[in-house]
Amino acid sequence: MVINKRIFLLLLILGVAVNLLGLNTPFFTDDPGLYASVPKQMIYHHNYWCLFSYNHDWLDKPHFPFWMIMISYKIFGIHYWSYKLPGVACFFLGVYYVYLFAGRFYNDNVARIAVLVALLTQHGIMSNTDVRAEAYLFCFLIGAIYHLSKLKDTFKIPHLLLAAVLTAFAVMTKGLFVLIGIYGALFGELLLTKQLNKLWQPRYVVLLLITIVLVLPELIALYQQFDLHPEKVVFGHKLVSGIRFFLWDSQFGRFLNTGPIRRSSGSVFFILHTLLWAYAPWCFVLYYALVNNVRKIIRKEKLAEYYTLSGGLVLLLLFSLSGFQLPFYTNILFPLFSIIVADALSGKTSPRFHQFIMASQTLYIVVFILLICIINFLFALTPALKVAISICWFVLLAIILFYIFKPRQAGLQPVFYMSCAIMILINSYLVILFYPRLSSFKAEISAARFLNSDTKAKIFVLENKDNIFQFCVNKPVQLIPISAFGQQSNSASSYYYIHQESLDYLKANHINYHLVKAFKDYPRENILPKLLMDDRRASVLDDVYIVTK
Repeated sequence: MVINKRIFLLLLILGVAVNLLGLNTPFFTDDPGLYASVPKQMIYHHNYWCLFSYNHDWLDKPHFPFWMIMISYKIFGIHYWSYKLPGVACFFLGVYYVYLFAGRFYNDNVARIAVLVALLTQHGIMSNTDVRAEAYLFCFLIGAIYHLSKLKDTFKIPHLLLAAVLTAFAVMTKGLFVLIGIYGALFGELLLTKQLNKLWQPRYVVLLLITIVLVLPELIALYQQFDLHPEKVVFGHKLVSGIRFFLWDSQFGRFLNTGPIRRSSGSVFFILHTLLWAYAPWCFVLYYALVNNVRKIIRKEKLAEYYTLSGGLVLLLLFSLSGFQLPFYTNILFPLFSIIVADALSGKTSPRFHQFIMASQTLYIVVFILLICIINFLFALTPALKVAISICWFVLLAIILFYIFKPRQAGLQPVFYMSCAIMILINSYLVILFYPRLSSFKAEISAARFLNSDTKAKIFVLENKDNIFQFCVNKPVQLIPISAFGQQSNSASSYYYIHQESLDYLKANHINYHLVKAFKDYPRENILPKLLMDDRRASVLDDVYIVTK
């Protein structure tokens, strides 16, 4: 399959645009609210080494993304888009590295396909509306591997330094486990090309030493905030070492699910079935390509390179075996997988593979359009709009299917172009209409907007789960235990954001309060069908309140 350059440029521009559409979309999930609040606290405290949430010491993620976001806040002010901007910029730089890597080991056609695949994955576009650490790793992983591949062939100082810098940035973004993906890719390349003796070359020792030096700011920051202060209570304990948490508990503790931050045990199939929607519409092609490449290795057929397969499979195995699993971990794999998919699509295809691709891509297109029609029918603003948009989507589906299967249509280009186009259209609909409407049911946003009108207000919360509220309020938010509410001084300018259970506690214990305003809130992150239905929405909304003493 050869991509037309003009069509590539058009899809590239539209792909970039759809990934930028969500820059100013309000948060719907709690984590981005937390991650956006931490650098905001750095500015409030005038302390760029320590991480805080609700004015309390916070130990969880490494510092690098927060430093980048804090710089963005300093330059542009505190906004949704200035929080997301550094991560989205890293995402686009990662796409550029995908182009460089694929162009180096394959050809320009494979590089163009890989770029479009990397740009237009369902979870990739979704993630750019809230942005987490994985957007940064999207760049640092493939960038470090690219410069490692150049360093392997020819020792040049720029590639040595850039490989070390990007590896250090990755470690200071997510921890030591990223080294498994980066160095696993190099190890697989050397092993399968029978050059394993090169692993002991001085250039790699120097690379490791430079990387360690570049990671020192993270260790210094943790040492200053936690190791120098054993009296601080973190995770309910004193004598907590930030360096130990970074090197062990945040990595192996999560993998084994034995650390202070845990989730219910995962499944070895979690990542595989998550990829079905997260890496849509390319997942079936990916599975075929992975199996086919492994089969070629077993048959001792030579591949163009082994970095992407080695790095991708070792991370896929790591995430599958981990006891701590989340859907957005898959985003880290996308740049490597996109190159593998592009290579499979660009090569000569057997009739069976051609039929498989046509069927799998058509299935994704039909399913996506049907889902959008269902969402639109349940969630559109007016009955007339429901009918109009649904008709448009069905007409679009009919045109797409006709174009894909029209007589004398050869090659995979039509189904590939239509797969790209449908991702652009559907996600434009979701980002412009659907996500903002979902966010309108988050009381944290409307409550913060209500309180921001009072410039002298002091704001308090009784639970640490209101992170979107913490970000949206334009002043520091204090966290106090509910047991301390009764001891707070009476002040009309002190406001408390509380949930229904907290209000019930105040009533049951006869603690005086004054109700200022009530809000309806959707407290979950998963979308229940009832939320989309006007006549049943009230059953899934909770009450939250602004009160004073």
